[in-house]
Amino acid sequence: MMGFTSRTIPASLADMAHPSHPRARFMRAALDDIGNALQHEEGGPFGACLVQGNDILALAHNTVLKEKDPTCHAEINAIRLAARALGRHDLSGCVIYSTTEPCPMCFSAIHWARIDIIVYGTRIADVEALGFHELHISNRQMQRLGHSPVRLITDFMRPQCLELLQQWQAQTHGVTY
Repeated sequence: MMGFTSRTIPASLADMAHPSHPRARFMRAALDDIGNALQHEEGGPFGACLVQGNDILALAHNTVLKEKDPTCHAEINAIRLAARALGRHDLSGCVIYSTTEPCPMCFSAIHWARIDIIVYGTRIADVEALGFHELHISNRQMQRLGHSPVRLITDFMRPQCLELLQQWQAQTHGVTY
């Protein structure tokens, strides 16, 4: 394994991930954005907020069904918006908050964009249980196998993110992809 060691989260980052931390507002922004878009059935219960410092660069949700494009995941949409806003492809120094663990496509895009940290609430297995066509490759596995420097903060505001999945299931026709 070429000497790769798993990246551990320093105490300061773990503190940042606590739901009472002031930066929890970024996950709340992602939750609010997708909560407002649920009735439009644009692409599932997934939201992302891309941040640099204390500034929100992009707030996005899945638009797979609306755009008829399987790559329009919340994280990809947020990366596109932030890259355009900054005028560059390198998003070093940024953090992405995702209501659900990014899929392998999204993790790869986050890695290629050089985003420093992924903070997510629910896991791939949670949305697979709802019928989404998921690959069984976690972010931790992608990080390890790809020797990615992206740091992970998992299960952040998990109860609120699970509530979003339940709300989606109750409100929509349950169109999955």
